[in-house]
Amino acid sequence: MELTNILRKAELFNGLSEDELQHVASLCGERRLERGEILTTQGVRGDELFIVTEGLVEVLITESQKDSHKIIVNLGKGQLIGEMSLVDKGPRSATVRAITEPTLVQVIQRDQFEALCEQNTHIGYIVMRNIATDLSFKLRHRNLSEGK
Repeated sequence: MELTNILRKAELFNGLSEDELQHVASLCGERRLERGEILTTQGVRGDELFIVTEGLVEVLITESQKDSHKIIVNLGKGQLIGEMSLVDKGPRSATVRAITEPTLVQVIQRDQFEALCEQNTHIGYIVMRNIATDLSFKLRHRNLSEGK
């Protein structure tokens, strides 16, 4: 499947034109992971966005009191990891590990994405609006869940 088709289905890029999706796709670099290989590590500063294009990854969090890992979710083709890295260079909230072989991901560097957004502010506006919408949904859902 062509990369722009995968990007088109990702909520983060919802609202971008075909031309804008091509610009985003031009930033992508492919990374191949073997089963068990770590893509990101919880607590380490992040400056990359990842898009799974083949295989599966698992998202794990370390529970500090127990020094154990808890699997939060498995992600597959078309799903994103690290979108908050486009907003800040804060620490990763989870560890992500490949669970199939091979697992292929597309990588977008934050600095390259920022440069694209400076050239085309519409892309930046749409992506940041989509991130804000997603965060708003997650916060609202979390607050409703905690209120029970």
